[in-house]
Amino acid sequence: MCTERPPCNNGVLVENQLKKLKLIQADLNRINKFPVKTIQILDGDFIDCVETHLQLAFDHPFFKGKKPLGPPERPYNQSHFGEVETEMFQLWSMSGEFCPEGTVPVRRTTEKDMLRASSVQRFGRKVRRDSLGKGHEYAVGLVSGGQYYGAQASMNVWKPRVSYRNEFSLSQMWLVSGSFPHDLNTIEAGWQVDPELYGDNNPRLFTYWTSDAYQATGCYNLLCPGFVQTNRRIAIGAAIAPTSSYNGAQFDISLLVRKDPKNGNWWLEFGSGVMVGYWPAFLFTHLQSHATTIQFGGEVVNSRAWGFHTATEMGSGHFAGEGFQKASYFRNLKVMNWDNSLIPLSNLKVVADHPNCYNIQPRMNRVWGNYFYYRGPGRNVKCP
Repeated sequence: MCTERPPCNNGVLVENQLKKLKLIQADLNRINKFPVKTIQILDGDFIDCVETHLQLAFDHPFFKGKKPLGPPERPYNQSHFGEVETEMFQLWSMSGEFCPEGTVPVRRTTEKDMLRASSVQRFGRKVRRDSLGKGHEYAVGLVSGGQYYGAQASMNVWKPRVSYRNEFSLSQMWLVSGSFPHDLNTIEAGWQVDPELYGDNNPRLFTYWTSDAYQATGCYNLLCPGFVQTNRRIAIGAAIAPTSSYNGAQFDISLLVRKDPKNGNWWLEFGSGVMVGYWPAFLFTHLQSHATTIQFGGEVVNSRAWGFHTATEMGSGHFAGEGFQKASYFRNLKVMNWDNSLIPLSNLKVVADHPNCYNIQPRMNRVWGNYFYYRGPGRNVKCP
């Protein structure tokens, strides 16, 4: 029998820590597949080249014994320029090494990654918001009320300051159907700075999905059976470089998510028609048919540490009114209709939850079509 309280407490702590480490190791063994080749990156990441049909997505029971599908036909009003723009936009590709044919690049998950997570069980997942989106703030452009089969946009990439480890800053597009808080289906893609997930403040290409409003389904990137990677030159979750600079050079990425009309899978394309991979139709309920809302823009987590609004920046950290080379932007916004053709937006609505913290201003011209500037610094005189 233990009579000394501190040693007993220490023993319980040690036992709990050992259980946690065992749970983490089991998850790592599940997530990290045996690589054909490994590439070490200057930022400390390891990129594992995993055989395409052995990636984590194929642990899903629906995929048992199957292989990745080929890409769908291109929309008739969109040109295909081949695999340009895929090299030299991520730090890992600057080494000059790529994954061999028949494999895909997967950012290795480490014990440190999982120890940073607020919950081992929720690692790789968004924290579920309440119906008011408490703790999450947005500046977005959106269209809704139609039937959408894809969305396209270009967004410039920045390196926003994130104040606390449990906060993030991202720019993305959402394809949405269903309702919160029960059966919301989303497909999400863009770039994000998330110190808790990645361990640094680099902007990274990311994807996300859920079919039950962020409850039990879905995850970031390739951290659960879901998104199927098919491209061997683009690593989801890897850092993006270069990034835009204030009053200087601007660097943007173009993304397109569209539904394959033949089998219902949703494909992610980068740049000028480079296929990255797809979300299988069976992951979803409402999105098996179409999206009913498309959103473009920014999101931050405001933890209100110390009782103040966070100073986490959205994008460049400068308000929309400062314009080009200073504010962040989304340009060439388009949606895909029922006949697989991309059309410019005609009814864009803009919304900012807290415009004194992060704001948005829509614009239009012949070169950029429908576009908007957005972002902000977070805490300031008008945003205490």
